[in-house]
Amino acid sequence: MKTKSSFRLFCLCSLLVFSLLFSGCGLGKIAREHQQAQGGPVELKLAYHLPANHYLSQGMERFAQRVNERSGSIKVTTYPAGQLYTDKSMNDAIMTGGLDMGLNSTAMWTTVVPALNVLDVPFLLNSYEAVGRAMNGSLGRTLTTEMERKGVHPLIWVDYGYVQFCNNQRPLTKPEDFRGLQLRGYGQIPAETIKALGASPVTMSSGEVYMAIQRGTIDGQTSGTTAMYQRKIYEVAKYLTMTNHAFCEFVLAMNNTSWEQLTEEQKQLVTQCAEETRDEIRQQTKEEDLKAMQKLKDSGMEVYTIPAEDIPLWQDATLEVRENFIRNTGDLGRQLVDQCLSAN
Repeated sequence: MKTKSSFRLFCLCSLLVFSLLFSGCGLGKIAREHQQAQGGPVELKLAYHLPANHYLSQGMERFAQRVNERSGSIKVTTYPAGQLYTDKSMNDAIMTGGLDMGLNSTAMWTTVVPALNVLDVPFLLNSYEAVGRAMNGSLGRTLTTEMERKGVHPLIWVDYGYVQFCNNQRPLTKPEDFRGLQLRGYGQIPAETIKALGASPVTMSSGEVYMAIQRGTIDGQTSGTTAMYQRKIYEVAKYLTMTNHAFCEFVLAMNNTSWEQLTEEQKQLVTQCAEETRDEIRQQTKEEDLKAMQKLKDSGMEVYTIPAEDIPLWQDATLEVRENFIRNTGDLGRQLVDQCLSAN
């Protein structure tokens, strides 16, 4: 009888553990609540996949330091350079509660939140200032609502920079110059943009781009100037066209359960620290973009910047990308496009 009782107790305990794991709250939340009850700080894990020396990574370290210094009730521990999760595995961890907060590109979130594709629709936001107004205003609020539907609370939208084109065949000074080129894009909308300009989009990882251009598998690619310089694309591609046609954005997002466990005072402090960091990064992004462009030029690339008066020609050439986005996302898509345009 004693053996049977022990077995029943073991089964009941096992069922309790599994029910907690699959109920959505998880053992991490229980541990945090126990910690709070005992008077200890709430521990939050913050992960990002960028290298530790990247300026966005440094921004996340400043954010964590601010929270830790200003609050005696919260401790943020950072895990840089994919130590805890890669960019591909991070979002699932945030949504399920395996990770409290993480910094990831909006491009990695688009399969979960298709509305985020709007940031890749070409020629919607015409300046860094317009991006700031849009993300701090109605566009940011709409995208925040869409992410919250997935159980995720966006703390801040983090600027990464404008997207450009480079290739090793010829200067791209007008849309017609793209005809016949093979260019690597980093997602669905970038691929549509490349196709609309008359080139052929090629899918491959960013780590393969250098060798692919060198071997002639592709003629060029689209990305930000900071990424081009870090990957030494100037060694294999001679021509850089500053189109500023799309904007790369990251998001510092929290699991909603982790967010809701904080007191109102704690939420206010975390938000304040995050927004201070966002504003620093926004200013730094423009500087880093231009600094990287100059480094690419100094390294031998021929740089062409589209004159403001020519932008309508590029907008006309890529208009079908915008129309397809609206067609695929309906009224929400039209609302997002209008919110971008009104920020200019």
